[in-house]
Parts: sequence; C-alpha cells; structure tokens
Amino acid sequence: MDTNTKLIFSTVFTSFFTFQLLFHFISYWFSAKVSPGFNSLSFEKKIEWNSRVVSTCHSLVAGIFALYIFFFDEAAKADPLWGDSSFVKVNISISSGYLISDLLILILYWKVIGDKYFIIHHCTALYAYSIVLKDGVLAYVGNFRLLAELSSPFVNQRWFFEALKYPKFSKANVINGILMTVVFFIVRIVSMPPFYGYIYSVLGTEAYIRLGFLTQCSWISTCIVLDVMNVMWMIKITKGCVKVISLIRQEKAKSSLQNGNLTKSWLLISILYYYPHYIY
Repeated sequence: MDTNTKLIFSTVFTSFFTFQLLFHFISYWFSAKVSPGFNSLSFEKKIEWNSRVVSTCHSLVAGIFALYIFFFDEAAKADPLWGDSSFVKVNISISSGYLISDLLILILYWKVIGDKYFIIHHCTALYAYSIVLKDGVLAYVGNFRLLAELSSPFVNQRWFFEALKYPKFSKANVINGILMTVVFFIVRIVSMPPFYGYIYSVLGTEAYIRLGFLTQCSWISTCIVLDVMNVMWMIKITKGCVKVISLIRQEKAKSSLQNGNLTKSWLLISILYYYPHYIY
C-alpha cells in the first residue's frame, strides 16, 4: 500500500470515528451545556438534533476547506480533469468518512431519521468521491461539488430553532431563513450553469476522452442525480420562504388594521365626549 492510499484510508477512518464519537457522546454533552432546551426534547428529537450537529460540523470543515481549495490550490485549478491535489483528496476523504458514518446512523435509527433521499444522496456522492480517490481524476470537480456544503449549517439551524420552539417571526429565525435561502441558491443552484457549461466545453477533448467511458458517465450521471435533488430541495425552501414572508405581511397588515381601529375608536370616544359640550 503506497503512502497516498494510506493517507486516504487513515483520513476516511479517522473522519468516520470522529463523527461517530461526535454523534454518540460529544453532541449530548455539548448541546446540554449550550442549549438548556435540549434536555427537554424527546428521544427522537435528540437523535435528529445530534445528527444535525454532526452534519453542521462536517459542513463547516468540508465547506470552508473546499472554499480555500477553490481559490488557492493551484494543483487543482491548473487542470480540473487531471490535476492531482493532496488537499482535495484529504477533504473528500473527510467527507467520505462522514457519509459512511451518517449512513450507519440513518440505518440504526431509521424509524426516527430514515430518509430514502438521503440514502440516494449519500450513496451517489460516495460513488463519485471514490472515483476521485481511486483514480486521481476530477479533483477540482469533486471539490467544487463540496462547496454545496456551505448551505447545510443554515438548514440545520432552522431545524434547531423549530425544535426549541422559537417563534417563526423572531429576528433570529427570519435572518437565518433568508441566509439559508440565499446561500442554498448560490452554492447549489447558481453554480449549475457554469458547472454544466464546463462539462460541455471539455466534451470531445483529449483530456476528457482519456477519462474513459465509465468515468465520463459516472461523473455526469452522479452530478445530475445530486442536482435534481438540489432543485427539489430548493423548491421546498422557496415555498417555505414565500409562506413565511406572506405570514409576516399578514401580521403587519393585521397590526396596522388594529392600530387603525384603535385610532378610530379613540377618535369616536373623543367626539362622543366633547361634542355634547359644544352643543351646550
């Protein structure tokens, strides 16, 4: 086993073990310290809470690391198809360890947090990442896909607010909802046209042909599967955002109406009180 393979396996194992430790032990202790409301949650809610804590930690690590690689890693940027970047391999190994860990958690607690779409997402992503790690190709592309993780902390925070029964119209909830929608749209939807534009631009080139038919099909098909789910999730988020905005407008309109009625009431009282004095 060469050094590169040892690095990949050791990183995947360390990542898997760390996220398991985080889910089963650290999150319970940390969440109880940070949020008193955690202790009053049901067993099912605590399971999902811990799962989302793990998801947030992974997203911050993988997303920020991917952002650094996207801007500063010359090895990946120089050749998006064949560039060999150790940084990318480490980041994808960390994400692979997380995905395996999360798959195990989903299976163990299927009745609580089981979701077929997450299974499809994780398995598709793992297959795509295995190509990068095994064949040493598409490092830049794999890292580019990891930028999508930057939206997950906001999605998870929305669930935390809901679990703790924060008012929907609270300032923190509204701000997080707006950020969630904007960041999700940027990293998962806006990124699609340039990404698929790049795929189109390299079709038929010597570098693309060298990838081989299986890798070509795997690369494009896995991206399509993941992006179909991204579009589905974006539609759900947008519907939720529109619903909240509509409710806020209704509340403001109701408040304005109540204030208007109050003003009218005081005006009527004043007229009824003073008008007789003017008569007599």
